[in-house]
Amino acid sequence: MNIFIKIGLISLFSSTLAFSAQMSESVKKDYFKSYDYEQMGKYSEAIKVLSPLYKKYPKGYTLNLRLGWLFYLKKRYTDAVKYYKRATLANMYALDPKLGMISVYLETQKFNEAEMVAQELIKIDFYNYYANLYMVQSLIAQNKLDIATKIINKMLALYPTDIKYLEQLAIVYQIQESKYLSKLYEDILILDPNNILVRTAQK
Repeated sequence: MNIFIKIGLISLFSSTLAFSAQMSESVKKDYFKSYDYEQMGKYSEAIKVLSPLYKKYPKGYTLNLRLGWLFYLKKRYTDAVKYYKRATLANMYALDPKLGMISVYLETQKFNEAEMVAQELIKIDFYNYYANLYMVQSLIAQNKLDIATKIINKMLALYPTDIKYLEQLAIVYQIQESKYLSKLYEDILILDPNNILVRTAQK
């Protein structure tokens, strides 16, 4: 190969790397700004910082996931679901966007939708911690207590001292007025002496 062509290619390759590095630094800077705004509770500003990036990378997985989260914090739930769905399209195997959608559905009391998405996740990952937890919460809200209890027991077999699942079981027992509720309260307080759910119930 002609020495001048070689030099030209090396020069082009070097400039491309420099441009990529510069672009990467710019992207990181925008993300870091959005994190700073999020910590200050300035969710609109955090979203605004990422808007130029979104115009360049509308199908980016991480970007859509981040925007879904920010819109969720801003309580613009329709937008949050929209971006979570776009993140799912960008990566069909990712669990995080679906977990995000379930959070929105629970927050907006769309419990049937939350249950359906949670079922999708559990089919992929049978013991996924949060998918099962959200599934339980959606079932309890729909008064499907027997199914909820089965899932709680399934997860407590793996995490016998997990406070979140023990609290869900306590909620089921409260609704059912179970005779085992007092003993469950004692067990929870041994693990978490200042547990808000139990202390509030005992007032």
